[in-house]
Amino acid sequence: MTESLPDEPVSLAAATDAPKTRLMNWTSLVFALLQSACSAVIAISGIRVVIGLGALAAAAGVDAPARGFHSDAIRIPMMLAALAGACVNLYVIGRIRRLRARPASQWRQDEVPPKKLRSERLQIALAVTTLLLLLAEAVTHPLIHRVH
Repeated sequence: MTESLPDEPVSLAAATDAPKTRLMNWTSLVFALLQSACSAVIAISGIRVVIGLGALAAAAGVDAPARGFHSDAIRIPMMLAALAGACVNLYVIGRIRRLRARPASQWRQDEVPPKKLRSERLQIALAVTTLLLLLAEAVTHPLIHRVH
């Protein structure tokens, strides 16, 4: 003896509930994006103020010892972290490209999308720029601050 489930009609409220839920989800996503954009603008404004004040102090010829963001306790670890990050990026991208170019992996490789290649080139350019800026900082810092 098998029992059959009674056929229940789909309620009209349940059928019209999905579009309302979808609209509410999209609305909350839009407001979350607006809020994060607002936070990003506020953060960038603060960074611009710090950069502007730093440039003003440099232009005014401040000969006082470095304090705050420019002290060696903050500057050197930040430079080391930037150096490590740039070197890791260059190593990883180089390793990916070497593995991709191996004859043993050619048969299973799909063509690399142009978007991915552009992303890799951008990462290489940013890493090289970081290394050049670190070199410029290492050379000019002792000259500007008369540190030997």
